[in-house]
Amino acid sequence: MSTKAYYQKQIIDLRARVAREREAMKRDNESYARQIKSASSPTMKANFRKNKIDRQESHKRTIESLQRQIAQAQLNKTRAPK
Repeated sequence: MSTKAYYQKQIIDLRARVAREREAMKRDNESYARQIKSASSPTMKANFRKNKIDRQESHKRTIESLQRQIAQAQLNKTRAPK
């Protein structure tokens, strides 16, 4: 059985991972925007747009998963002994 301090540290770590994932999402979006803007053909632009959407959805799923882990850690923290 783990202590409240363990779960508190886990929550802090997970929140940091969420922040890093949001920054990665922002960087990826900017990168794809530049690629779309500089694409030479409509087909390439469409491919870049599709890739941008797919990557953004991947980031969103990761963030949602981390948030579920945070919620579970908070629940475990309330149940843990000191």
